[in-house]
Amino acid sequence: MAQTTSVAIKPPNFQTAIFPIIGTAPLVIHRFSAKTKEEMKQKMETGKASSSKKNREAKSTDDLFAEARYISPEGWDGFDASAIRNAMISACRLVGFKMTLAKLSLFVEADGWDAKEPQIPLVRIYGEAVKQEDMARVETGQPYVTVRAAYNPWKANIRIRWDADQFTIADVTNLLSRVGMQVGLCEGRPASKNSAGCGWGLFKVEEAK
Repeated sequence: MAQTTSVAIKPPNFQTAIFPIIGTAPLVIHRFSAKTKEEMKQKMETGKASSSKKNREAKSTDDLFAEARYISPEGWDGFDASAIRNAMISACRLVGFKMTLAKLSLFVEADGWDAKEPQIPLVRIYGEAVKQEDMARVETGQPYVTVRAAYNPWKANIRIRWDADQFTIADVTNLLSRVGMQVGLCEGRPASKNSAGCGWGLFKVEEAK
């Protein structure tokens, strides 16, 4: 007679809490331009390559500032909620926790959705957006002026849902604190893939609710 084995799988054990964060450095946002995305789409559909010799279209810095922001249908500013989740997963390498497990265990619940691209989940920013103009360089080294949205002071309430069989609330708090002190959010963050960052996007974590 064949032997049978039983596998005991525990039901999911998730907890949720709100973690208030307060910026300790400016939060700088620069979303991908909808106009640039549409131009890329048209080139893809027509099969025509762009000409490097054509004259550049004049751009208003106010328009570029508006394009750089994430705005909800209700009119408040936000940042992509995935930025928090990605940063927390990245911070796991600092404490020796497997990033692959963190991907399955940490989730950020959005405060709303972007008005232009409703598939983008947003965390609400409590702070006033100001136009920030900086010098930057393209890959060829050519300098240009980049226009972005900056918030300083700023704060947010991060609603996180996590697997309580993997993390305690203290673990989540400490991991988020490492994001705020070592990883950062959005443009100019210390953990930027393209540079050493500008020290932007840092924050401190208040007591969870």
